[in-house]
Amino acid sequence: MELVISLLQQMCVYLVLAYMLSKTPIILPLLNISSRLSHRLICYVLFSAFCILGTYFGLHIDDAIANTRAIGAVMGGLFGGPVVGFFVGLTGGIHRYTLGGFTDLACAISTTAEGLIGGLLHVYLVKRNRVSQLFNPAVVLGITFFAEVVQMIILLIFAKPFDQAYALVSTIAAPMIISNSVGAALFMSILQDRKAIFEKYSATFSRRALTIADRCVGILHNGFNNETADKIARIVYEETQVGAVSITDREKILAYVGIGDDHHKPATKISSQSTLDAIAKNKIIYLDGKEHPYQCSLSPTCKLGSALIIPLRSGDEVVGTIKLYERKHKLFSTINMSMAEGIAQLLSSQILFSGYLQQKSLLTQVEIKLLQAQVNPHFLFNALNTISAVIRRDPDKARELIQNLSQFFRSNLKQNVRTVSLREELEHVNAYLSIEKARFTDRLNVDIAIDEALLETQLPSFTLQPLVENAIKHGISNLLEGGNVHIYSTPVAGGFEITVEDNAGCFSPPPDTHQGLGLEIVTKRLEHQFGRDSSLKIDSKQDAFTRMTFMIPASELSKGAKVGC
Repeated sequence: MELVISLLQQMCVYLVLAYMLSKTPIILPLLNISSRLSHRLICYVLFSAFCILGTYFGLHIDDAIANTRAIGAVMGGLFGGPVVGFFVGLTGGIHRYTLGGFTDLACAISTTAEGLIGGLLHVYLVKRNRVSQLFNPAVVLGITFFAEVVQMIILLIFAKPFDQAYALVSTIAAPMIISNSVGAALFMSILQDRKAIFEKYSATFSRRALTIADRCVGILHNGFNNETADKIARIVYEETQVGAVSITDREKILAYVGIGDDHHKPATKISSQSTLDAIAKNKIIYLDGKEHPYQCSLSPTCKLGSALIIPLRSGDEVVGTIKLYERKHKLFSTINMSMAEGIAQLLSSQILFSGYLQQKSLLTQVEIKLLQAQVNPHFLFNALNTISAVIRRDPDKARELIQNLSQFFRSNLKQNVRTVSLREELEHVNAYLSIEKARFTDRLNVDIAIDEALLETQLPSFTLQPLVENAIKHGISNLLEGGNVHIYSTPVAGGFEITVEDNAGCFSPPPDTHQGLGLEIVTKRLEHQFGRDSSLKIDSKQDAFTRMTFMIPASELSKGAKVGC
C-alpha cells in the first residue's frame, strides 16, 4: 500500500504537468489525430520526455525502479500510432537501460512493447472510424492495464536471476498496474476536457459566424451606404453582444448601434485618430484600455473603454472600417476578437462583389443603349423616307406608319431592362417589321411560328430585333423580289431553338463594324443568361439562306408550360 501511495504521488506530478501543458498551444496537435510529420514529431518529443521523467521519479527497489514510465509510452502510441509509439517506448527504454540494474534489458524491451501496444490500438480504432475512443479514459485505463501486465511478463522472462525477478514482480506488479492505469486515464481525462472546451469554443465561434454570414448575405448588394451599414451593424451587435458596433466609410460614421449612440451619430465626421490610422495604414488597431488606452473622441463621459478597429476593403482599397467596442472594465472575449476579423473579411468580400454587380449592371445598360443606338439612326432615316414617299399618295397609310413608328420607339423605351418575355420581344419585332414591310412592299414577307408555350419565357432584351434587322439589311435588301424572313421555334434535345432565317444567303460576318459588334453583344448576353450552349450560331449558304439560331434551355421554360413537339 505504501508503494501504491508513493507511485500515486509521482502520478500527481505527472498530472500537474499534463494540466499545465493542456493550457499551451503545444497540446493542440494531440487533440486532432493527424498524420502530419510535425504533429508526430511533437507527439514523440512530448511523450518521450514523460517516459524519461517517469523513470527519474521512480522508487528504487532491490536494484530495480518502480515507476510511471508506462504512461508516456502508452499515450505516445495512442496519439501517434505504432511508429511513434515504438520510438517513444524505445527512447524511454534506452534511457532506462543506461541506468543499469538487473532489470535494465527487460525494462527496455517492455517499455518499447508498451509504446507499440498503444500504437496498435491507435491503428485499430482509426481503421474502424472510432477515433473518439482514443480520448475515452476507460479505454486508456484498459490498454494501460494490459500493457503493464505485458511488462510484468517480460520482466519474468528477461530479468535474471528468475527468483529475484519473481520477487520484484510480486512486490511491484499491483502498485504499478494500478498507478499507471489510473494515471493514464486521468491524464487522458485532462486532455479530453481540454478537447471538449476547444470544440465548444469552435462550435460557438462557427455558429455565430455562420449566423452573421447568413443574415448579412445580399445586404450589401445595394451598395455600401448608411442604410445597408445600419442593417449590418445591428446584426453584428445582436450576435456578438459587444458594447457597441460602428461602421464608417473613409470620412464619416455610416451606422452606430449600442452604448454611446447618443453622441456617436451617423453622418458625424471621423474624429478618432486611431480610426484614421487604421484606414490610412490598412491595419487592425486594438485599444484594450490598458496598455493601449482608449478615450472616446466625441464625449469625455462615454462609457466605452476599449475598441477594436478593423479596415473594410474593396480589393486592395480601404473603403471604411468596422469597429467593435466594449464598456469600461470589460475585456474583449477571444471569440469576439477572432470573429470581428472574420466579419470584416466577409463584409469586404461583399463590398467587392457589390461593386462588381454595379459595374455589371452599368455594362448591361451600356450594351442595351449601344444596341438601341445602332438601330435608331438608320432605321429612323429609312422610316421617315418611307413615310415621306407614302404620305402624298396614301395619307391614311402614312398615318398608320407614323403610329407604328411611335409604337416601335415606345417599345424601345420599355426595353431598358435586362430581360423581357419572348412575347414582349416579338411585339417589339412586329413594330419594327411594320415599318420595314411598308418600305420593301412586296419584296418582304414575314412568317412567325413560335410555340405559344414559349411566349412567357424570359430572355435578354434586344435579342430578336438585331437578328431580324440583320436578315433584312444584309439579306432581303439585296433581293429584287421574293424576300422571306421566317422566325420559328424548333424542339431539340435540352430545350428549344429560336431561328431567324432569310432566303437571301448574302450574310458574311462584317469585320470591325457596328453590326458585327451588335451580334457579338447579343451572343454574349445569351451566353450569360443561358450558358455557352445557347450562344448565337450562324449558318449561311450563298444565294440560299442565312440562319441565326440560339437555344432556350428546357430549365428556362415557364413553369407549368406544356410545350408541344
